[in-house]
Amino acid sequence: MSSNKPTQQKRFRLFKPALCAICALSCAASYAFIEQSSPSDNSGLNPHPVHLLLPPTAPLSAVAQLGKSLFFDPMLSGSGKQSCASCHDPKHGYNPPNALTVQPGGAHMKEAGFRPPPSLAYLYRQMPFSIGPDAADTDIPVDLNNVAASNRNDPRASKSAGTTPATVPMVPQGGLFWDGRADSLQRQAIIPMLNPVEMANTSIDAVALKLANSRYRQSFAQLFGPGIVHDPQQLVDEAMFAIGRFEIEDSSFHPFTSKYDAWLQGQARLTAQEMRGLALFNDPKKGNCAACHISQPTRDGLPPLFTDTQYEALGVPRNPELALNKDPRFFDLGVCGPFRKDLANQTQYCGMFLTPTLRNVDRRAVFFHNGVYHNLTQVLDFYNLRSVAPEKIYPRDASGKLALYNDIPAAYQKNVDVTDAPFDLHVGDAPALTTKDIQDIIAFLHTLDDGYSSSVRKKDP
Repeated sequence: MSSNKPTQQKRFRLFKPALCAICALSCAASYAFIEQSSPSDNSGLNPHPVHLLLPPTAPLSAVAQLGKSLFFDPMLSGSGKQSCASCHDPKHGYNPPNALTVQPGGAHMKEAGFRPPPSLAYLYRQMPFSIGPDAADTDIPVDLNNVAASNRNDPRASKSAGTTPATVPMVPQGGLFWDGRADSLQRQAIIPMLNPVEMANTSIDAVALKLANSRYRQSFAQLFGPGIVHDPQQLVDEAMFAIGRFEIEDSSFHPFTSKYDAWLQGQARLTAQEMRGLALFNDPKKGNCAACHISQPTRDGLPPLFTDTQYEALGVPRNPELALNKDPRFFDLGVCGPFRKDLANQTQYCGMFLTPTLRNVDRRAVFFHNGVYHNLTQVLDFYNLRSVAPEKIYPRDASGKLALYNDIPAAYQKNVDVTDAPFDLHVGDAPALTTKDIQDIIAFLHTLDDGYSSSVRKKDP
């Protein structure tokens, strides 16, 4: 489907199977999901249970065991007080463990981070960063043998904000961090270690020296050869590889043990409120949340990640709590900088940030790339009111003028999404969601928390 067709037709694809080369099985799955998302089933059971293809569970490899130890060890930081787990706590879904807007770091743990850390969970299917066609806009069958590709194969609403009319919109997708600048979990692990406001090591050699003199020296020699400890770059590379293997192999990073996963498989009932929330979440004229936070399994049974792994310029209000924002000339523009350097000239992507997973989202206390909101009600109010009542979202400047999209320079505000529902509404329109609707969606979001035990599943139905 080309991008010059009406946007409403694109959004309708969330519920309408593609009339092209997509197989009949995909069509049946799409219609089944429409039915199972409906609140009309008073039983709360999924009338069309599915079999989810879950990641295998097995004992950790020796490399992953080493990575696990490194993940929780603060000796790798410049302060000696901060580990990977300090900002990515397994008890909080690998989100930050507190409600601080940003986490403390630095050589003496007195520096403020630049952004709130995103979750490290559910990244096992994340592709490297790329800019290319949106899979939902290309009527091209996706290779079902490719796990990463099939993560993007569901008929759903496509996003056209920040693009100009073309045959197929080119959209940023994949990658790690809010701006996608890391292309692997290995690369993701080393960047915070060298960041002066995070783990604050001065160089690769400084990290290597700690590893060579640590209790892990023998493990590195056994796994990678005795010469590894004399090659600083290779030693650090293998250490970061080990951390990445831990994040891939350990099931705690992608357990899929939420109530929603149980419901998908016919093993749990959703309450009436949760069912209403799910329907509103999926409804392209209401929440339209599933346009970016995909809620249905892939055609080959992979469980939903609740992200399309793409990037969006939402125009969230500026957060005055951030130290960098004390300078009115500073703007965090995501994909085009300042922390990512390679796409600085691709200004059509300025202000775009990665869409995060919503799994375990209520185990976070800080939301969006700048941490401007601290609870889910505030987040949903932003989506609901930004277009229809912007005075409730943005401050006024010294002259009394409403400072719309005040965290993006005027030159790039055209990148902000005003196309996809509910952002396609106008000032003075009725909000897409009522207060009760928002409460219902939040009730549904609670079902995305992992840890819905088998004992609860037996009692719940």
